[in-house]
Amino acid sequence: MSASGERRKRGRPTEAERLTRRDHILDAALQAFISRGYGAVTIDEVALAAQVTKRTIYSYFGDKAGIFTAVIERFRAAAAEVQSDNIVDTATRIVEVLFSDAAVGMHRLMIAEASQFPDLAAGFYESGPRGYVALLAEHLPGDRAEREVVAEALFGVLLGEPHRRRLLGLQSEPDPAVARAHAERARALLRVGE
Repeated sequence: MSASGERRKRGRPTEAERLTRRDHILDAALQAFISRGYGAVTIDEVALAAQVTKRTIYSYFGDKAGIFTAVIERFRAAAAEVQSDNIVDTATRIVEVLFSDAAVGMHRLMIAEASQFPDLAAGFYESGPRGYVALLAEHLPGDRAEREVVAEALFGVLLGEPHRRRLLGLQSEPDPAVARAHAERARALLRVGE
């Protein structure tokens, strides 16, 4: 029986059940990575915390690096949930996601472990920052090369010193109004989307 007292049905899980299980595994992995560090966390720990088998984890993610990458990609997916073509809406959502306690914890972790796990650091960069730059570029005018340059500059301004203060624990997670004001200042500074 499950923790809720219900019997788990036999057979293949539905797509909704698979997505819920996947999210549960990623939640458990996120907490383990933030609290113990990537190198110290084992698949066994994640499986135990998520109440699944190691085989389930391997079938979803392949290995520990796959889990880590999926955690990072889930942050980007959350940022991409904006239903607007407005650059400020997209920038605001990126600030909300990347300034969250969980994302800051993962960023700190990657900085601390990048030299020991350079391939993981490269994957983090591609799945994280490069993905956010691409997301911003989708909402900008101009040719592809110009959009990428402007999007990279905007992403840099969005993070900048406020994000560094978050990483150092000197500033708390922004509420939606503060995140939007920060995104609007960054847009105005670069004169993007005028």
